[in-house]
Amino acid sequence: MARISVIGTGYLGVTHAACMASLGHDVVALDVDKDKVTSLAAGIVPFHEPGLPKLLKEALAAKKIHFTSDWTDVAAEADVHFLCVGTPQLPESSAADLSQIKSAISSLAPLLTKSCLIVGKSTVPVGTAKWISEYLIANSPAGKGVHLVWNPEFLREGFAVEDTLYPDRIVLGIQNKEDISGLTDIYASALDASTPLVVTDYATAELVKVAANAFLATKISFINAFAYLADEVGADVGTLADAIGHDTRIGRRFLNAGIGFGGGCLPKDIRALQARASELGLSEHFEFLKNVDEVNKSRRNYVVELARKTLETLDDKTITILGAAFKPDSDDLRDSPALGIALALSKAGANIQLHDPVALPQVRARNLPVTAIENVEEVFDGADLVLHLTEWKLYREIDPKTIGEKVANKRIIDGRNVLDRDLWSNAGWQITYLGKPGSQAAL
Repeated sequence: MARISVIGTGYLGVTHAACMASLGHDVVALDVDKDKVTSLAAGIVPFHEPGLPKLLKEALAAKKIHFTSDWTDVAAEADVHFLCVGTPQLPESSAADLSQIKSAISSLAPLLTKSCLIVGKSTVPVGTAKWISEYLIANSPAGKGVHLVWNPEFLREGFAVEDTLYPDRIVLGIQNKEDISGLTDIYASALDASTPLVVTDYATAELVKVAANAFLATKISFINAFAYLADEVGADVGTLADAIGHDTRIGRRFLNAGIGFGGGCLPKDIRALQARASELGLSEHFEFLKNVDEVNKSRRNYVVELARKTLETLDDKTITILGAAFKPDSDDLRDSPALGIALALSKAGANIQLHDPVALPQVRARNLPVTAIENVEEVFDGADLVLHLTEWKLYREIDPKTIGEKVANKRIIDGRNVLDRDLWSNAGWQITYLGKPGSQAAL
């Protein structure tokens, strides 16, 4: 088994560290945030991810993982170092913020006195891996004994443990063939299960992640653009998606019209890709991603205006919002369409009652102008309008007859197009979908 370090204990880092420890590797995980280190050492995961708390506690009990803020521990205890720090969007531009990457590399390099492998998993602009490799060789005592492999992550929030232990592919960007031997040992269980292995150069490995996210974002905005058209002409975007999805060249997945995508990956990755393309003089060829982004952001405004039209005015109206996280099985509020809509409605004068099965602590921590309600039945009290915005299973199982007795008006906008029309209509509700006939007139 390998001696591994994981640098950065955000969503990616904690998941990777716990999963590697569960496979039997000895793991030391580093974060500069000492409070986070203390919490993780006590088995407390700072975000919601199904299965991860149990995995972490088991690894701690087996003494296969420990946490530190000391870089010397990392250099001394590990032979393979996974770089898992964040690369958020810069506040003043669309480009990726590489400050955490640069800080980590500059802290680690002077301590690398023996041959080792650095494995980059963070999502970075193409060209970053080459720079990191050159920096490590120039600034590490071990010099050319420090080898870099770029191994992008493809985690889905809500399925991160499964995606780490049973990936649908492993991509390794290398300079030397011998550099992959250590990683094939670490990923032996996945490779033994016939997981596809793609070995390529740095640039291609870096592009795989952003290309995948750009394609998924494009599919989502594509179907949402057609949802606008469907509302205008009375077509059914769901049936449209089903029909074109039968074409194996297209596929049905990610063709669900709704309020758009969010989270910490797709929005910032497509923007960072545009910024990098512009730096390389290729901006005109990636102009379509700007349109993808604009369609996506417009869906939030569309729902706000649809709510205004339904109620005639938003002033002092009580609106129940079902969902705050950007997707189910997550408490991630980053660039959440649901939360963005809730805040826009509040700003327009509405009183917002909000429920989410796991994200309410994060909502309260932000001190937002909404009323966070724990009990899912109480969140309907006195509502003039209900908006279903995050596709939690809990909301699909709600009895519309029961909650119909609590609201002021039986009106609901299904921003995810998944609630049963007959069930809700038969209970006396006016249910509105996005891009489906009989829902509403075009705005």
